[in-house]
Amino acid sequence: MKCLIVLMACLILSEAAIKVPLIKGKSIRERLREKGINLPYTDPALKYQSPEVLATSTITPMTNYADTYYYGVISVGTPPQSFQVLFDTGSSNFWVDSVYCSTQACTSHPQFNPQHSSTYQNTSQTFYLGYGFGSISGIFGYDTVTLSGIQIPNQVIGLSTNEPSQTFLMAPFDGILGLAYRSISIVNAMPLMDNMMQQGLLQQNLFGFYLSPYGQSGSEVSFGAVDTNMYQGQINWTPVTAETYWQIGIQEFQISGQQTGWCSQYGGCQAIVDTGTPSLTAPSSVMSSLMQYIGAQQNSYGEYAVDCSQVGKLPTLTFTISGSTFPLAPSAYIQERQSGYCIVDIYPTYLPAQNNQPLWIFGDVFLRVYYSVYDRENNQVGFAQAV
Repeated sequence: MKCLIVLMACLILSEAAIKVPLIKGKSIRERLREKGINLPYTDPALKYQSPEVLATSTITPMTNYADTYYYGVISVGTPPQSFQVLFDTGSSNFWVDSVYCSTQACTSHPQFNPQHSSTYQNTSQTFYLGYGFGSISGIFGYDTVTLSGIQIPNQVIGLSTNEPSQTFLMAPFDGILGLAYRSISIVNAMPLMDNMMQQGLLQQNLFGFYLSPYGQSGSEVSFGAVDTNMYQGQINWTPVTAETYWQIGIQEFQISGQQTGWCSQYGGCQAIVDTGTPSLTAPSSVMSSLMQYIGAQQNSYGEYAVDCSQVGKLPTLTFTISGSTFPLAPSAYIQERQSGYCIVDIYPTYLPAQNNQPLWIFGDVFLRVYYSVYDRENNQVGFAQAV
C-alpha cells in the first residue's frame, strides 16, 4: 500500500498498532462436495516443504469464513486496489490474483492490474508456491501496500499467472499474506512484516490474532500491539525453536488429565502455529490411538466422526508448553455438520518429525480457544485464554 506523504506517515506510523478484522463462513470442502466434487484429504504440512486496526484509535475487522478461513482487506497500488487476503502464519510470501492469470480461479476474483498503479515496479522473477490445499505460479513485482491505513512502500508482491486448484476457485479470498519468517520465503522475498519492521512502522514488532468461536464474528489480527480486549488472564510465552515457521516446543500431551508419554518419550514434540490451517493436526504415529481414546470412527470421506449426543462425554486434550497447560475441551475439536453428524476436527500429518520429535500443527481449532501473539522482537509466541 502506497503513501504519498511518506515522511508524515513514518512519523505517525512509528507509534501505530494495526488491527485487521478477519472474516469467517460453509467450508470450501463442503461447498465443493455440494457440487459433486470430493477433494481427497491432503496433508496440511505439505506447504512446509520447500518448492480493527490499532493505528492510534483505528479498528478494522476480519471475516470468519465457515470457521475455516480468516481473511481481511488489504490494498495494493496507487490508487489502491483492494483485496481480501488470508492472513497466514504458516507461510511467508504475499500474493494476490492478477490480470496476468486467466484461469477461472483468478477471473472469479478481483484481479490486481499493475497498469492502473503509478507506483508499481515490475521484475522478471517468477515463482511457484505450493500449499496444503493448492498451488499457484506467478511473477514478483513491487508496489505500495496499505494495511488498515498503514502504508508500506516498496513491498514485494506476487502476482498470480496460473491457479489450477479447485480450492482457490471456491476460496472467498483473493490472495495470501504470509507472516512467517523470511528464511522460508520463496527467492528470499521480504515478507510484509519484515518490511514494516525495517521501516519502523510499528510500535512493537509483533502481531496478535483473535479468531472468533464457531459461527461468530469479531475476528481480528492486530499489528504493533496486542488487543487486551480479546483475551483474559496473562499471556504465557514460549520461545520459537526454529526461525522458519512459528515453531514451538511441546513438553507433553494429556488426555483427560492422564499423561500419554507421546511427547516426553522423544524429549518433547514440536508444533507449528498456523492460522492458515483450519484443523488441529496430529502426528500420524499417534492418530489411531488418539481416535480410539475419543471413540471416533472413520467415515466414507476419511473423516473421523462421533455420535453428537456423546460430545459432552468426550475427553479434554491438554498440551503442556513451557510449563503452562492449554486444554482443549470437546467443544473445541468437534464440529457438527448440517447433516446432523459430528466430526473430529483433527487430522494426521505425515511430515517427518524434526530433531526426531513428533510434529503437531496448531491450526484454527487451537487458535479459536487461545489468543495468539507472534513476537518478532524476542522470537517467541504467546498464548492467552480468548474471550
